Amino acid sequence: MRPLVAILGASAAVAVLYPLLWSPGPASALEIAVKGTPVGLLALAAALRARSVDGWLLAAVMALGATGDVLLEVAFTAGAAAFALGHVVAIWLYLRNRREFSLIAVAILLFAVVTPSLLLPPGADRIGFTIYASLLGAMAAAAWLSRFPRARIGALLFLASDMLIAWRMGWAERPLWLGLAIWWLYYAGQLLIWLGVTGGGRSSASLTRSGGEGDHP
Repeated sequence: MRPLVAILGASAAVAVLYPLLWSPGPASALEIAVKGTPVGLLALAAALRARSVDGWLLAAVMALGATGDVLLEVAFTAGAAAFALGHVVAIWLYLRNRREFSLIAVAILLFAVVTPSLLLPPGADRIGFTIYASLLGAMAAAAWLSRFPRARIGALLFLASDMLIAWRMGWAERPLWLGLAIWWLYYAGQLLIWLGVTGGGRSSASLTRSGGEGDHP
């Protein structure tokens, strides 16, 4: 358990300190590498404790998120594709662990689909962003229907972060506070998803006995 605690601590520490590397202009190689580290460490932690299909699906979700973090800085479309694939895997994970249906999930999906068109500036790729937002919304809706309470909140934070990205596209300047909000909402979302699916402090033995990984309903 101690190595996992150390990995999670390192992940959170790097996430908090990463904005110190921000600077005007294109991101440096160091900045790109550090950006991918927090969620990359979550992927490593998920893989180390994976004892079921759910555990490996979580590791894949986090690995694709870390890949997206890096690729967004060098090839935006490729980065978005990595995140989109991660959302598909996450939907699979959540639907494997679904609870009773809730209309809130429908509202989440509709919010994700409609909001970008209200936030994006003229000339933005509305079709592409709406397609991505639909996948993101489906992921958040599936999380809401899952038996992982913390992951539900995490998915909503992830959604909020991406909605702020759409909003920021219409700004001539990018204020520091908005960048910090986007980054920390995103990381907090990923961390809560990790904690939700793994059940946080539950032991590997209890996870095995319960037949899966995650919070109790």
